[in-house]
Amino acid sequence: MSRRGWALFAAMCVIWGIPYLLIKVAVRDLSPATLVFLRTTTGAALLVPIAALRGELRPLLPRWRLLLVYTTVEIALPWVLLSDAETRLSSSLSGLLIAAVPLMAAVLATLAGRDRLDARRVAGLLIGVAGVAALLGVDVGGGDWRAAGEIALVDAGYAVGSLMIGMQLSNLPAMGVVAGSLLVTAVAYAPVGLTHLPHGMPAANVLAAVAALGVICTALAFLVYFALIAEAGPVRATVITYVNPAVAVLLGVALLSERFTAGTAVGFVLIIAGSVLATRRRPEERAAMVQAPAVSPPTPPEPRTPPHPHAPASPAPPRRAR
Repeated sequence: MSRRGWALFAAMCVIWGIPYLLIKVAVRDLSPATLVFLRTTTGAALLVPIAALRGELRPLLPRWRLLLVYTTVEIALPWVLLSDAETRLSSSLSGLLIAAVPLMAAVLATLAGRDRLDARRVAGLLIGVAGVAALLGVDVGGGDWRAAGEIALVDAGYAVGSLMIGMQLSNLPAMGVVAGSLLVTAVAYAPVGLTHLPHGMPAANVLAAVAALGVICTALAFLVYFALIAEAGPVRATVITYVNPAVAVLLGVALLSERFTAGTAVGFVLIIAGSVLATRRRPEERAAMVQAPAVSPPTPPEPRTPPHPHAPASPAPPRRAR
């Protein structure tokens, strides 16, 4: 990759590695529903005008039913479940459990006929499951299994979302899909989010966490992610999912004094190794995906719906503006 590509890659590894820390801080004073409302409202306020100016909202109208389903499984339910789980789980453990999304996505892709399992991928799934078991047995054992179940539902939602992008939404404008999903979620959570606002002013660090989640981890994150896809290609862009959990663990241990146990270390290594094996393309698939070196276009690229960061396999490269 170019220097710009590496800079964008590093930025995304951090930007999508810190939400777990910020959520942990925010739910100290805010309900999960209120946090989701504030985060999506902030993100929508920044991205909807951009999408509207680029004409990327109108193409969504004929597919509004699919967009509602995608919004539900990708944002509306996962974000509130993750926020609720972090009222009882550490941010680092939450981030590590989310790292199991590629494993679930690989299974769903096989069931949907989008991929097939060979010995290597089966081994990867088994290794990844062993990693999850290590985390649950050591770090959650005797703890809150309801929260762990919520994280499992988040994994499932993200996995289904990755399949929907590849199978049903790949021809829609990327910015439009993201902006529309945030707007729909903000509207849906407005009644609960507004009625559950805290009576007093939240602590300064809570307000800062909410602002960072909305501006940096949502609006800026997707802008940088689209730029990374255009610069380095969709295959390399999805590699950030293997680095985000490490960032989540480091931040949780360093800033929130969370425990770093043997289960954490073993589980992290096994989940990442399993995900790489279970989602890595076969040699013939990689040969078919060889792309020409990227050339900077005279005008900014307009990617279509991007590959999900946890997707087991990347769809076709984003289309360039003509």
